[in-house]
Amino acid sequence: MNLKIRDLDLSVKAVDAKTGRFSGYASVWGAVDSYRETVAPGAFAESLAATTAKGRKLPILWQHRSGEPIGHWTDLKEDERGLYGEGELWLDESPYARLARKGLAAGAVTGLSIGYYVQDDSYDETTRIRTLKRLDLREVSIVTDPALEEARVDTIKAKLAAGERISERDFGRVLRERGFSRSDADEIAAVGFKAWAAGAGRPQAIPSGLGDLTKALSGLSLPSL
Repeated sequence: MNLKIRDLDLSVKAVDAKTGRFSGYASVWGAVDSYRETVAPGAFAESLAATTAKGRKLPILWQHRSGEPIGHWTDLKEDERGLYGEGELWLDESPYARLARKGLAAGAVTGLSIGYYVQDDSYDETTRIRTLKRLDLREVSIVTDPALEEARVDTIKAKLAAGERISERDFGRVLRERGFSRSDADEIAAVGFKAWAAGAGRPQAIPSGLGDLTKALSGLSLPSL
């Protein structure tokens, strides 16, 4: 099971530059992201309850760097809008916490991004939207630019057009840009990328559940490497 990431821009609502305390929404109900995924109300309830029962606090990370926590969430709860959080940066211990505080106070850093495991979801064939119904929340990061993923996709397209090699991760990003959910794109990339990159030219076995997705790939043309 892979850790998934979901970004939300303009989500930090209040910042105390002196203490390093801030608040904002890490997720908003019903918002469809660029991967055509949306989070359902109640998706975090079980995970938050389990974390509280263990007496734990979720870390605040800088740009999803798991080895560099920069603070902790003093409060995370669901409300009528989404997942609301209040956090405190470790200003005395972490240089990145001070960098985050400066960026938040200046309005230059405004994004929050969650790291989670999908435990239950559903997919609407008509709208092609995946609803995330139950998530295991592991961390919430402060991020510089939640839209960076799309910029990376433009760079990957330029590489493909020039006939340059791309990585398995880049291949997955191209699939997500074509409308696949992050989980489907990651699975397709894991199954098909190595054979494609090696130029095997032979049909590959497709795991159960991905058959319908291969039809949608017919419109995706990638150059031979």
